[in-house]
Amino acid sequence: MYKTLFTVSLLTNSITAYAQEVNTHEGTTNTASDIERVVVTGDFRQITLDQLSASASILDQARLSSRQPTHIDSVLNSIPNVNFAAGASRGRFIQIRGIGERSQFAEPINPSVSFIVDEFDFSGLAAAGLIFDTQQLEVYRGPQATLFGTGALAGAVKLSSHEVGSAGPDYVEARIGNKDSYRVEAATGADINSEWGYRLAVVHNQSDGFVHNTFLGRDDTNNIDETALRFAIEGDMSDSSSLALTYRWYDIDNGYDAFSLDNDNKTLSDEPGFDAHQTHAVSARSTTQTNAGDVILIATHASHNIAYGYDEDWTFTGFHPWGYTSFDAYYRDIETQTGEIRFVSSKNAALFNNKTDWTIGAFYKQSKEHLRRQYTYLDSDYASQYRPTTTALYLHTESRLNANLTLVAGLRAENYDFEFTDNSGLDRAFDTDMLGGKLALQYTLGEHFYYASLSKGYKGAGFNPDNRVNDNQRFYNEEYNWNYEVGVKGPLVTPALTARAALFYMDRTDTQISDFDVITRDDGTAGFVDIIANADLGTNKGAELELDWLASDTWHVSANIGYLSATFENYTLADGTEVAEQRQAQAPKWTANLFSELSLTDNLVWRVDVDYKSEYRFSDGHDVTAPSTTLVNSEVALTSGQWVTTLWIQNAFDKTYYTRGFGGFSNDPRDEYAFNEPYYQLGNGRQFGLTVKYAF
Repeated sequence: MYKTLFTVSLLTNSITAYAQEVNTHEGTTNTASDIERVVVTGDFRQITLDQLSASASILDQARLSSRQPTHIDSVLNSIPNVNFAAGASRGRFIQIRGIGERSQFAEPINPSVSFIVDEFDFSGLAAAGLIFDTQQLEVYRGPQATLFGTGALAGAVKLSSHEVGSAGPDYVEARIGNKDSYRVEAATGADINSEWGYRLAVVHNQSDGFVHNTFLGRDDTNNIDETALRFAIEGDMSDSSSLALTYRWYDIDNGYDAFSLDNDNKTLSDEPGFDAHQTHAVSARSTTQTNAGDVILIATHASHNIAYGYDEDWTFTGFHPWGYTSFDAYYRDIETQTGEIRFVSSKNAALFNNKTDWTIGAFYKQSKEHLRRQYTYLDSDYASQYRPTTTALYLHTESRLNANLTLVAGLRAENYDFEFTDNSGLDRAFDTDMLGGKLALQYTLGEHFYYASLSKGYKGAGFNPDNRVNDNQRFYNEEYNWNYEVGVKGPLVTPALTARAALFYMDRTDTQISDFDVITRDDGTAGFVDIIANADLGTNKGAELELDWLASDTWHVSANIGYLSATFENYTLADGTEVAEQRQAQAPKWTANLFSELSLTDNLVWRVDVDYKSEYRFSDGHDVTAPSTTLVNSEVALTSGQWVTTLWIQNAFDKTYYTRGFGGFSNDPRDEYAFNEPYYQLGNGRQFGLTVKYAF
């Protein structure tokens, strides 16, 4: 039988084990150890979650399915100290422990959270975060520089797909819901012969959305229209080498008509916006076994065509005598290539009397990003070219000091440089050397795992390309993030209850702050200049607790809570205001989730999922906040043979909540643009529907 190259043998946690028992009628016996035997893929070596010296959350297929997901923004609210911002048709800007971007209007911008899909580095491109044929979602909190480099200042999010060949599940799933929503997903795989296998998966999402455009008389101007495909083959080229090839295709053609003057879902736009993303991506991964260890080669190429535009005035021509008409659109063509070589030691090659395992590697990434902006207030189209290049060397070791104590050490040296040119005559180049890594002590005592770690992350320097930015605001420095963390994992009071807990303190230097300046155009309306600058210091500290409880043979409960105190100090806003200390944006003090799964009969399961998020600021540049929100989701699933039928409801109490917010200006001609007002992008209202899945 062929060997899978990237084995993700998920030894299920309690929820997965229970779901499999319900869905397949196999007599799975749940034990306390099942809860932690989840294999981590986002690490150099295959380890379980209870052996990882970091705070991480892993949602397996069963847990993901319970939220009826379409995109990663469907599940991020269930993870402690994780938030996201929309500013588009999807919540594709992710923050971990209060650190992360909230929008992107012009290059260059460096992501703070790495987003990985199998072998592909889609950091900064989380519109491609569609959940389909997904085995598990992994979220790593805190800097992950050794493995992911400059994109992982705050952490990383990784989607892992099902295995290739006969090991992966075969199924067809169809979902219908209100707002003319439907979703179809299918996946299958098989062994071609004793050495090779394949897997094919496809998904299509469609929804009119919750916005009613009263001017155009349409309900689909903020719609979802997404299709994606994955095709992969894996096999053995010889007794000692194997190869995996993957192709991914995304075709996203969503609408973007989200803001209204009255902060409701009734818009007046005469030119509704769009949020489109097309991707072709291929990857190759080879593994060669030697006496000293595995030599792994990874190469990827991805081509992205991205279009994003919105009706800036949010109204129609002639709406009001004071009104204006403006549309802003951004078109990006992005080509990215990556190459990596990794040497992972075998047991025979471990150093110091076989007590130190090691991994050494080199990484290269090059991108070309062409931006064209079409804007009503520009005399001609703005065009720029951004060419970032990353080159890195890294070393990771795990040393067993005694039977219970292990020292983990990682170091990554990275050169980040880029060239930037635009058609206004701006020509800039940067070259920055950065160093990060991790040092951790791991101690095992019985069934408990303790760790203490020091890690350092980084992200590159840059500049603000808008020619309206003052010279003293043009450039910003690279940022560094020191993370001090202690944690424990294992049973709590009873073997049926397990816990993962972490305390962290993050010390950020040259904290990159997203700000904006408001200018007054010749016609008296407000214009905006996006600015990134450095604050002297940023402090992000808090705690995370995750619990899994096997309450009985028929009832399983999981819960988590995150606490976060995030501030930055010594910063001058674009309007000249001096800030001694301020809460960081997108950093709610409290996040929590409660999940209950109750077996009503042998074939009927009832699930309840509750998300909580406390009040938080939308931006570093204004004081508008999102109020605290509690969202309740629920479903009832009936299993009959190979069929699973699910009735579901999301946001059951139809709570109003926000996914993006602005302040510090007025866009309303009815008050002659005289009063600063808050404006919000609303999250989805109550959704309900039916899902039918057939496994074959």
